Amino acid sequence: MKIDWAALGSVFGVSLSATVALVALFTLGMVGLSRHEAATEQGGAATLARTGAYACFALCAAAVTYGIWLIVA
Repeated sequence: MKIDWAALGSVFGVSLSATVALVALFTLGMVGLSRHEAATEQGGAATLARTGAYACFALCAAAVTYGIWLIVA
């Protein structure tokens, strides 16, 4: 049995990058929601922050759905 170390390293790199990207997107979504709440408490309207947060969460959901599709297919 021969292990292709280059392919294994490539898979590790892609999975690490995808994990970091998903965590960063989710963190941006949480930051957007917290800024929206802070602006609402001060009497302002931060619709851009809420929209950005929802967009980040939608991208996270799309990435997870794509990952599941790749596994099933």
